[in-house]
Amino acid sequence: MRTNIIAGNWKMNNDIFTGNNLINQIIKLLEKENANPNVKIVIAPPYTNLSEAKEIIKNNTLNIYLSAQNCHYEDKGAFTGEISPSMLDALSVSYVILGHSERRLYFNEKDTIIAKKITSVINHKMTPIYCCGELLEERENNTYKTVIKKQIEEALFSLSNEQMQSIVIAYEPVWAIGTGKNATSQEAQEVHQFIRQTIKSKYGTIADNIPILYGGSCKPDNAQEIFTMPDIDGGLIGGASLKASEFISIWKSLKSSKTI
Repeated sequence: MRTNIIAGNWKMNNDIFTGNNLINQIIKLLEKENANPNVKIVIAPPYTNLSEAKEIIKNNTLNIYLSAQNCHYEDKGAFTGEISPSMLDALSVSYVILGHSERRLYFNEKDTIIAKKITSVINHKMTPIYCCGELLEERENNTYKTVIKKQIEEALFSLSNEQMQSIVIAYEPVWAIGTGKNATSQEAQEVHQFIRQTIKSKYGTIADNIPILYGGSCKPDNAQEIFTMPDIDGGLIGGASLKASEFISIWKSLKSSKTI
């Protein structure tokens, strides 16, 4: 059975003080809810918040895990401003978001570089959340499946069967992030299913156990419908993860949609 995940990507938001407050609000709201052991909450604050966030969640029994938003592929070296996987590992980080559309767009990250990051993160016993997805032009000219297939093959197909079992994937329709446009639940399901089939073409039944998250402006008002889709195992949440009530509302939608 696949693990269901709600991951909150804070991006470049929240200093230590506002970040700590947000985590404490999330914990307070979670304590009022019945836990579901098959639903994980992942929080991805900025690097500067990771150490304090670790201390807040380290003794929790609420299935909360810590994620970084990116990392370098080397463990050390003359890479000013970068953070290594070993540094994250020392902070008990469990997940690392890699290949996010904003990293591709603003920092020109290519899948060949992302592939090296993924391998390094796995070698440090952390779980990569690998992001893939198409631009509006690629959606409109109907090349989006070709684009996504290429992203998956270049970033993931060098992994061994064992390494592939450590992957979480997030589908980001870039055209639906902060634009006012939304992918329908059926459009999201189509791509999630395509991603799973693409992985299955190389890795067989391993694909059936890989969580695939939806990362296209998932909000409280559309989460329930999206999460009922069979190949959608949760969400990579951006703006809505900055408000505890909205984030937990989305978590509740997943919990109720994936009741076991």
